[in-house]
Amino acid sequence: MRNPTRCSKTLLASLCLLLAACDQQIAPWNAGKLLVVVPEAAQGPEAEFEHELARLLAEQLHATLEMIPLPQNEVLAALRNHQAHLAAVPLRSVDNPAALRFGPSYQSVRELVICNGDKPPIKKLDALIGRQLAVVAGSAHEVALREALTNLPSLQWQAHRDLTTQDLLAEVSEGTLDCAAANELQLADARNYHPNLVAYLDIAPPSKLAWGFPEDADPDLLEQIKVFFADIEQNGTLKRMLDRYYGHNNRLRKMDAAAFITGINTVLPRYRRIFEEAATLTGMDWRLLAALAYQESQWNPLATSYTNVRGMMMLTGDTADEMDVSNRLDARESTLAGAKYLRILKEQMPRRIPEPDRTWLALAAYNQGASHLEDARILTGRAGLNPDHWSDVKKWMPMLNRPIYYTTLKHGYARGGEAVILVESIRNYYDMLKRLEPNQPAAVPEEVSYRLVTPMRLLP
Repeated sequence: MRNPTRCSKTLLASLCLLLAACDQQIAPWNAGKLLVVVPEAAQGPEAEFEHELARLLAEQLHATLEMIPLPQNEVLAALRNHQAHLAAVPLRSVDNPAALRFGPSYQSVRELVICNGDKPPIKKLDALIGRQLAVVAGSAHEVALREALTNLPSLQWQAHRDLTTQDLLAEVSEGTLDCAAANELQLADARNYHPNLVAYLDIAPPSKLAWGFPEDADPDLLEQIKVFFADIEQNGTLKRMLDRYYGHNNRLRKMDAAAFITGINTVLPRYRRIFEEAATLTGMDWRLLAALAYQESQWNPLATSYTNVRGMMMLTGDTADEMDVSNRLDARESTLAGAKYLRILKEQMPRRIPEPDRTWLALAAYNQGASHLEDARILTGRAGLNPDHWSDVKKWMPMLNRPIYYTTLKHGYARGGEAVILVESIRNYYDMLKRLEPNQPAAVPEEVSYRLVTPMRLLP
């Protein structure tokens, strides 16, 4: 027979241990380790953006960063239970019952109802009643939907805990959902993969996104966060990061994105090993080189323009000679030469220029030449902006075709706007390849034969 007294003591000890664990507080943020809830990597650019912001904050606080990736619906509970000092997660900073504190707003985005454009349009929120409307549980979009209940109490939706916004938008595109809630940045990204998505309605006023903190957060930490965001806004870091992760999303037209995805499935497998070889040679991501080649020739090794730039990487005669290319129409020769030329352009730039700006500027030089890029950087500096940041240079590069500017520069006229389009398009293609193509060695492709055809591609 079991001893009831001993059993009671054991149960009491276990209960005490459990209560002690519940009462245990994490070490203060200024003790050396900063615990930060971040979005899961599956959230894509949104997660990458927040992760980088969190790393910058830890550097400023001279703290070791420990990131805790969580799905959106678990963020509030993690803060209430003091599992982290803060959540570097895009939260809709409005009054809510979650008992949270918010940091400064760092971004404003529209919250939208996204539907399938192949179906009849939805012109009012009340037209959603009776339809399948989905949202990620705990997201800023769901908070906006709750606000909409004030004027439309009968509005209903499905809150998903195990899917991302990208997953829901894919289901809308495929027709298995009627609509989903998402913000304008998520829509711009999703349209690259699902061109039939349409934004019909704003759910509520735009979200002013901010980080979240427990209700009893240390006032000193909140003050440090205010200083951090004020600093990165003043020195331009926040603007450059927003441009890096979101600034290129609206560059591609629907037909461009659809054609690119088709090419990934049908044409890219023939040349992927060549891009990987070029990447090994230069130390660059093969997907970046593939994106450049697609922008230049649509992966057509026989492409020729009216200015006689030719081949997979659309090399000029002078560049081909410089890179010892014997046949510009040979896919491997062209790709290896184009990759080496891009690397040379990167190496010629001042060492102080960081990535990814270094790559974007080198791509602009690939299109217009290093001398014209330098002229654009001079114009950027004259305007009081930073000539080492692509987000600033791309504002002034199009001015190289205006006499009021190019007559004051050493190298004269250039079609600088063309370079901006090229770089922004490549950024989009590269981002799509990172999402669709894992960075793993390709299988050995079948032998491919070519025949000379009438040139189909003309540079603008």
